[in-house]
Amino acid sequence: MDLALNNGISMPALGFGVYQIPEAETSDAVSEALRVGYRLVDTAAVYDNERAVGQAIRESNLQRDEVFIETKIWINDYGYDATLHAFEKSATKLGVETIDLLLLHQPLPADFEQTLNAYRALERLLADGRVRAIGVSNFTEEHLQALLDTTEIIPAVNQIELHPFFAQTQLGKLHEELGIVTQAWSPLGGVTKYGRNASTTFEDETLLDIAREVGSTPAQVMLAWHLQQGRAVIPKSTTPHRIAENYQAVNLRLSPEHLAAIDALDTGIRRGPNPEKVTYRTFGKEISEA
Repeated sequence: MDLALNNGISMPALGFGVYQIPEAETSDAVSEALRVGYRLVDTAAVYDNERAVGQAIRESNLQRDEVFIETKIWINDYGYDATLHAFEKSATKLGVETIDLLLLHQPLPADFEQTLNAYRALERLLADGRVRAIGVSNFTEEHLQALLDTTEIIPAVNQIELHPFFAQTQLGKLHEELGIVTQAWSPLGGVTKYGRNASTTFEDETLLDIAREVGSTPAQVMLAWHLQQGRAVIPKSTTPHRIAENYQAVNLRLSPEHLAAIDALDTGIRRGPNPEKVTYRTFGKEISEA
């Protein structure tokens, strides 16, 4: 199942994420994901596992153009020249010349001019053919508008926190208007386990009931909910049977009633970092050279 990006290239809707997977475990996890059929791998400079992602792809029996590689630039490497260099670091670690999708990992509201300069560097990399598509991550409606006011290319993707408990409906509508693909991080709601009043999607009775009705896992139900509404997803796991189970969500069809019931679970509560509060002081991390 592929999605057409706004520059005409295709991106797999169901990808494999490697957030918080230690580098020592990443290669095996990615290798298993590629074996069962995933063809998009999402990583980031700040995850410290780009080398292992690249190793797994090289050691697979797949050609380079069969795997869609997505990574993200961290805030410490924002700025025009710094972002161009950050691309070189990531490409070298991944062992590739071209990155399929390159995102800015976070907006930097306190220094948005550096965010804009970083995006202009992505535009340059796109024009030079070093990346096939560019986008952003964790941008709100306000951040997107500020970006579009001063740059030339509409992001192909905005990767955001999105799961049944936090559906970001208004932002999703804006994405549709602009032709931006919504890609969900924490698509299974793993982030809901943290913080005050923690809850978990895997114990939600609505999701459990739907899973029983359709003979699937709650994870498959959540992924099908995303996919049937045109979103991209990047679930992660290091457990082989779960990696395979999640991939089978492409074969599950939910009824309109099921989709509506899951839509109704939205609490409007963000569990991940608030993009407005991202600063060098609170989230800064130096990214190593290749």
